[in-house]
Amino acid sequence: MSIQLETNEHSVEVIPVQKTLIEWGQTNFRVFPWRMTRDPYKILLSEIMLHRTQARQVVPVYESFIQIYPDIRSLSQAGKEELNAILYSLGLRWRIDLIQDMACELANHYNGDIPQDKEDLLSLPGVSEYIAGAVRCFAWNLPEAIPDTNTVRITGRLFCLTIKKSSRRNPLFRHLIAGLVPSDQPRAFNYAQLDLAHQVCTSKHPPDCSHCPLLQWCCYGNSTITQKQQG
Repeated sequence: MSIQLETNEHSVEVIPVQKTLIEWGQTNFRVFPWRMTRDPYKILLSEIMLHRTQARQVVPVYESFIQIYPDIRSLSQAGKEELNAILYSLGLRWRIDLIQDMACELANHYNGDIPQDKEDLLSLPGVSEYIAGAVRCFAWNLPEAIPDTNTVRITGRLFCLTIKKSSRRNPLFRHLIAGLVPSDQPRAFNYAQLDLAHQVCTSKHPPDCSHCPLLQWCCYGNSTITQKQQG
């Protein structure tokens, strides 16, 4: 069965893209401690720490944080100065109140557990739609789209769409990003997207289109390579 996502500019076969990217991701998987667990608490905290912060900076802070506060109960009892001492290097001081409030809410109303329901997650202080989707995908392997600068960039280039700062809130981008996520392996697919954006489909340097596993479906990649051949 052929499933296609279409825009006025381009159409993409969904299933081959899903399979190809997952296969690529298996051999190009970046190992981080939060990727080696299915504990929703640890994944939730990692997503909060990763907000506008490079993963390599987060690793030592995350590992220390989880050792000191291994669960919601211990985190809910932490003082503001304690949290600041461990999180200051990530510039998260402004989020400490939200982290404290979130931990107390989980301890008092969810028995220290992380809820799987998306609306419950979104009701927590400091939990955005992106964080809620990432936790549901990476902890429970639920088919959640995670629209951010990385997935927007890949999707925009696949379909030759103009990418703006507001694109992750654009209904068309959100529809396309969600449509690419497979129902059976969403965790593997979303991790592969993040790795592709970091290693190949980059923002700071010209993307390495010639080594992209999605080149044959990519409007931007094919256009770029054609221009190089002609120039």
